[in-house]
Amino acid sequence: MKLGKRLGRGVLVLAFWLGLWALLARLVDTALLLPGPWAVVKRLAELAVTLDFWYTTAVSLLRVLLGAALGVLSGVVLAALTSRFRLLRTLFSPLLTLARATPVASFVLLALIWLGRDALPCFIVWLMVLPVVWANVSAGIEAVDNQLLELAALYRFPWGRRLRRVYIPSVMPYFLSALRTGMGLAWKAGVAAEVLTVPARSIGRYLYESKLYLETTDLFAWTAVVVLCSLALEKLMLAVIGRLDRHWNGGGQP
Repeated sequence: MKLGKRLGRGVLVLAFWLGLWALLARLVDTALLLPGPWAVVKRLAELAVTLDFWYTTAVSLLRVLLGAALGVLSGVVLAALTSRFRLLRTLFSPLLTLARATPVASFVLLALIWLGRDALPCFIVWLMVLPVVWANVSAGIEAVDNQLLELAALYRFPWGRRLRRVYIPSVMPYFLSALRTGMGLAWKAGVAAEVLTVPARSIGRYLYESKLYLETTDLFAWTAVVVLCSLALEKLMLAVIGRLDRHWNGGGQP
């Protein structure tokens, strides 16, 4: 019943914004400035039947996934090391602040000196995801209940069991939050890097060319592809991680 209400509410909200978009497009009456939703859907359908569309989307998706995976792995490892060794935290903390404060465009321009166009979006995604995971997982480690750690030490839990029964259940909510934020940043940063570097096969290249040649309908269609891929990937990842969360916090085997 609740699911039906949420679904119905979501449909009504979507209908409202699509209707407003259609109304504004009709008032503007110039597809160059604002194409209507039906024109964008039609163009998206035309793109979706071509092999080039799926190949380009897959390449951009793989870049984002690879960069995000490296960012998550690096962030978890750095969080564990900097939480364990205070000297490392002192040394690496300025880098965390720098990564958060520096605009994506600045990193792109600097990294172009060392990396090729095809590898650069993956690097930028890694650079954006890493500090988010690092900061959140570090906060989760710091929030672990000291009484649980003392109890584990009292009963002489081996390190593996201590990790499974104490650290992971405590850190998992922070990790999930990092993934949710990181995946949103990953798509934005990855596509922004593609727009700036224009790799041969990328969604960013089509976005750039659509803007360059004033093909506004194509620009909206490819933007819709970015949004849909981002939402689908986030939902899929959170579903998988959510099952892990229920395992660790819902009575998984020690």
